[in-house]
Amino acid sequence: MSDRIHTLSGYFYEYQKSVAEPENFWARIADSFHWKKRWDKVLKWDFKGPNVQWFVNGKLNITENIFEKNLFAYGDRVALIWEPNDPNEESKKITYKELYHQVCQFSNALKSKGIVKGDRVIIYMPMIPEAAVAMLACARIGAIHSVVFAGFSSTALADRINDCEAKAILTSDGNFRGNKKIAVKAVVDEALEKSSVETVIVCQRTGQDIEMKSGRDYWWHEVLEGQEDHNVAEEMDSEDPLFILYTSGSTGQPKGVVHTTAGYMVYTKYSFENVFQYAPGDVYWCTADIGWITGHSYIVYGPLLAGATTVMFEGVPTYPDAGRFWQVVEKHQVNQFYTAPTAIRALQAYGTEPIEKYNLDSLKVLGSVGEPINEEAWRWYYTHIGQSRCPIVDTWWQTETGGILVSPIAGITPTKPAFATLPLPGIQLCIVDPEGNELTGNSVEGNLCVRFPWPSMIRTTWGDHERCKQTYFSTYKGMYFTGDGVKRDHDGYYRILGRVDDVINVSGHRMGTAEVENAINEHPLVIESAVVGYPHDIKGQGIYAYVICDMTHRTEENLVNEIKDTVSKIIGPIAKPDKIQIVQGLPKTRSGKIMRRILRKVAEGVTDNMGDTSTLLDPEVVNQIIEGRK
Repeated sequence: MSDRIHTLSGYFYEYQKSVAEPENFWARIADSFHWKKRWDKVLKWDFKGPNVQWFVNGKLNITENIFEKNLFAYGDRVALIWEPNDPNEESKKITYKELYHQVCQFSNALKSKGIVKGDRVIIYMPMIPEAAVAMLACARIGAIHSVVFAGFSSTALADRINDCEAKAILTSDGNFRGNKKIAVKAVVDEALEKSSVETVIVCQRTGQDIEMKSGRDYWWHEVLEGQEDHNVAEEMDSEDPLFILYTSGSTGQPKGVVHTTAGYMVYTKYSFENVFQYAPGDVYWCTADIGWITGHSYIVYGPLLAGATTVMFEGVPTYPDAGRFWQVVEKHQVNQFYTAPTAIRALQAYGTEPIEKYNLDSLKVLGSVGEPINEEAWRWYYTHIGQSRCPIVDTWWQTETGGILVSPIAGITPTKPAFATLPLPGIQLCIVDPEGNELTGNSVEGNLCVRFPWPSMIRTTWGDHERCKQTYFSTYKGMYFTGDGVKRDHDGYYRILGRVDDVINVSGHRMGTAEVENAINEHPLVIESAVVGYPHDIKGQGIYAYVICDMTHRTEENLVNEIKDTVSKIIGPIAKPDKIQIVQGLPKTRSGKIMRRILRKVAEGVTDNMGDTSTLLDPEVVNQIIEGRK
């Protein structure tokens, strides 16, 4: 492994070097990759445009850096462990050599259907090995993939098909999720009533009956027949798009975030190796879906570029019971485990009995991703899953950043509960006040920006560069604005406070919703909470809390009063929620993000016109919250 950080002093040395000489720093790391043609210039950039180019005029193919560069070294090493939804179904282990041949075969199959460099291909598939093969095959032939979570509605899928003008869709007949069998191809058919593509390739997973349209729809196994298992990779420019990934927009219209080939490749491998301290022979497991950026960067590209063994999990944390994650850890002797605070809190509610059945001694590193993790969940995770010996890498990053920007380096950076700690080398953070003035020194709080480009950053939003400029580069001159609030403590550690638009101004006091939620969650009977601001005649804004609780031992009135007292004790009376609504669930997207715009509307008394709820995991939750509103 090259470019590895092994000590805290090594981190500080690398960081200072990356800030003082960023181009030399990234050129040194990029030199370890295989290039068809080396770059002419490391970096050209202007945040006004914005226009960012890394490794200018370099030529490469990202899959050659996964396969050809490394096959002789570790072709027989397991690349991918697939763990199915049902624990009684046999898992699969696919070596690098086997994966290479599968990717080449499917690359040739795509080309046989007229897919060429620059075409957009939608991947709407469950968590099966073919989904990773599909991504890599697109990258190999230069097609731009756009993975859409195979749980999105037909409307959401159609919007994405139309926005990128996709030429093909790769999908499956169905999907197993817990004890359910989901009709995936039927959603594609419905989406194609509102859009059109030339080719649909369908992988058999569930065996259920589906409609197949002649001349458009083809079975995966049939298009592979007769295809060679070797393929010459397409030459790509460093700045050619690798993929489009749609993320929620504040307007309700999804944004197609574009990531390009070389910078993304360099950064995901570097950050994966260092954050998780992956060593050859380790088994790494990220529980995300490849429909999200976490799955792209830290299930597929980052680990495979590093020659890692990466686990792909089809199931859910609580099927067939709440011990499923820990059963998989024991079964595959997982060393690095990376999951979301939402999953941690959900499993925390089941207590420790499901954990005690399994041996978790193989674990070396725990990770958290997707949202700021509250202190109680952090401590539970550290104590009961990590056995008080595994460091937790609490990672902060975004779809737009492509890779982890702020995180401890496992076993090297001293950690603090709920603190993402320090920026990775190459990441130049700054904290600004609402007017854009930089807040220097420690013990400050403001808005989180990045002042200098990094290789895996967003280049544009597909088909609408002005939207990219207005969303990320116009709020503060000469900076990328993350949209998040942050606190830097006396040690210089960063604690992410949540979205700036989730900051509540109560009687002139600005409070991050995450801070209030963390205090609410300290109550032993609180499972999860979400806080929003709402108009208040006296305070300007009041605090409205939606709380999921264990109601077994309390009346609602008593519990509400206890929660208010808890917040008052932890933060102060100013932070005490004005209204607390006990709810059965929260409106979450399938990636676990709470859709706060809906909660704000309900708090304000709006009971209709909730906007697009098709991306919610359970839209019925919204009606339940409206009916229970105070």
